[in-house]
Amino acid sequence: MSLIEKAVQRLDQLQRAGSVPGEPEAVPAAPAAEKLPKSAHEAPVPLNPPQAPDEVVSREISIDLERLAEMGMVTPDQPRSAIAEEYRVIKRPLLKNAATRSAARVENGNLIMVTSALPGEGKSFTALNLAVSMAMELDHRVLLVDADVSKSSVLRTLGLPPERGLMDILTGDDLTLPDVLLRTNIEKLTILPAGNASQRATELLASDGMNRLLEEMASRYPDRIIIFDSPPLLVTTEARALATHIGQIVVVVEAERTSHTAVKQALAMIDACPVKMMLLNKATAPGAGGYYGYGYGYGYGYGHDQAGDNAQAA
Repeated sequence: MSLIEKAVQRLDQLQRAGSVPGEPEAVPAAPAAEKLPKSAHEAPVPLNPPQAPDEVVSREISIDLERLAEMGMVTPDQPRSAIAEEYRVIKRPLLKNAATRSAARVENGNLIMVTSALPGEGKSFTALNLAVSMAMELDHRVLLVDADVSKSSVLRTLGLPPERGLMDILTGDDLTLPDVLLRTNIEKLTILPAGNASQRATELLASDGMNRLLEEMASRYPDRIIIFDSPPLLVTTEARALATHIGQIVVVVEAERTSHTAVKQALAMIDACPVKMMLLNKATAPGAGGYYGYGYGYGYGYGHDQAGDNAQAA
């Protein structure tokens, strides 16, 4: 048998066995993918697009404006009340200092601390009214910070329950600023509560963490004014620690009660602050700017230590 015949015979045997060297095995065809109609210019859409992380939105609270008005406080629905007119005068130099961008600008002028020498002189009343009055401005947002962390009163005055706030962020409770900010039904007014009290409050208010928090609060909105309801200067060291960050300080003085000695001691503790103003509170007779009622008269007076300005007595 010739070589050709032997090769043909071998090929015939392999074919009968069902396997031929070099011939690829058949592979079942994959089912055709379902075609979706789309325009020629439409980009392909991924089946599972990545989800954007949820943005933390500050919670909103409702302030009883009628209750505030009954307490003799500024409310946006009564813009022509006597007390609203008084605070228009009080806030004007503060806003001017906060907005000035010239060479004479006040550093951190948008950070305003309201304090007093002693408890009970009306600093929280003043801070709340100042915050509401400034929030009624067209060009400013206002953040009211309850920094009287040992004896917080902002939410209590508004008839609201305690909330987490400033101290909880500074103690590292894994909170962010939007977690604790409270948006209000007063347009452009937001509140940062004091939060849980801390034995290390003074150190926390003077810390780098507080510096970073202030930068975040101030940079979120370029038109934001931040008002701090601070502890009394002669009672705790917390107000002095907070004052190191502040551009303007309003010292509330109770008429016919606070001594000249107490006022001088309080002012000496905040001597490094660029701007210090004084507001005479609970005056029983009209001062230079008149008076308004909250059970009894309030007068006002202001001054600060820059050249050309003289302190005035109400």
